[in-house]
Amino acid sequence: MDAAANPTDLIADMGRRARAAALVLASLPTARKAAALALAAESVRAASAEILAANAVDMARATESGLSGALLDRLRLDAGRIAAMADGVAAVAALADPVGQVIDSRERPNGLTLSRVRVPIGVIGIIYESRPNVTADAAALCVKAGNAAILRGGSEAVASNRAIHAALVAGLEAGGVPADAVQLVPITDRAAVGAMLAADGVIDLIIPRGGKSLVARVQAEARVPVLAHLDGINHVYVDASADPAMAAAVVVDAKMRRTGVCGSMETLLIHRAYPEAAALIRRLADAGCVVRGDAASRALVPDIAVADAADWDTEYLDAIASVAIVDGLDAAVAHIACHGSHHTDAIIAEDAAVAEHFLSAVDSAIVLWNASTQFADGGEFGLGAEIGIATGRLHARGPVALEGLTTYKWIGRGTGQVRG
Repeated sequence: MDAAANPTDLIADMGRRARAAALVLASLPTARKAAALALAAESVRAASAEILAANAVDMARATESGLSGALLDRLRLDAGRIAAMADGVAAVAALADPVGQVIDSRERPNGLTLSRVRVPIGVIGIIYESRPNVTADAAALCVKAGNAAILRGGSEAVASNRAIHAALVAGLEAGGVPADAVQLVPITDRAAVGAMLAADGVIDLIIPRGGKSLVARVQAEARVPVLAHLDGINHVYVDASADPAMAAAVVVDAKMRRTGVCGSMETLLIHRAYPEAAALIRRLADAGCVVRGDAASRALVPDIAVADAADWDTEYLDAIASVAIVDGLDAAVAHIACHGSHHTDAIIAEDAAVAEHFLSAVDSAIVLWNASTQFADGGEFGLGAEIGIATGRLHARGPVALEGLTTYKWIGRGTGQVRG
């Protein structure tokens, strides 16, 4: 269909073609899907120069328009990131196929055998901003899980997304996967997002990846089921029992490894009895982080900035962190419950009982003990590429990879049973 078509008609047409492709995908054997994805990975590697050239166009336009440093970092591609993107596709190709997996089975007293079996969801719409690598991650995960994908990237990454998509489709087609299995919305008109959100019966699931305003819009307007997360307001709590060297290493990594990712620490909570609190705060500041503290932390390190009420509810996505001194574990858990976003929270502690209490009490999708929040990533979980971190409580939670892109059906095998 012409890219200038009405957005509603465009999405409806893409949906029809995606549905036809999904029917083919659902019956493809694991080996065929894996081989096609391996070819797609090689195609991305071979198109590195074209992808870099397209990304340079996007970067120049985004810089001129004043895009923030955090978003520019998400948009930027280099040879290493393209190689990692291709490696991610290849890694998904090698993963175990969830489709057809028997979750559980039982035999009823009448001899009827029932099984719950994983099956594809169908047609998945992914709406995302800035990160062009999502084009590859989403395509690979959807195809491996037997789903067709309709991708709508942000206007700031339009050239990059088109180049990556073209490479992926070339590889998939060479491997026998229909080209319509992965479609990229060809227009940047925001009305296309609205058309996707209203496409009940055309798209089976919407996954937004982007800023708070995008996700809020999707959740407010969607007539299609949504799998989403909002902010990554992540905490690291340093207990009184924490090892100082470990605490310093983990806290600096959690904030400063990459400040623009959703797993970055935004708030540091320190037990009042932790003996190295001042040194820890200074270590974070010396690493290049702007530290904003409460009265107790500023009493320890007077030259840090003052944290106001808004800081505890802010996802900075930058080299900025808020710090609070708390009275102990219960106070830390209460602070996280009040200000956190149910994404990723961590405790640094040598006291196992304290750590286990934290792990059970904090209601987040990912809760870590003695590890950086930057591990909030599907690849680090051994899941291959991820399509996002889900912070809700239904269907999937945490890094959403292959299993999160399937549903299940019941299969019954009988010998003529009737209820009578």
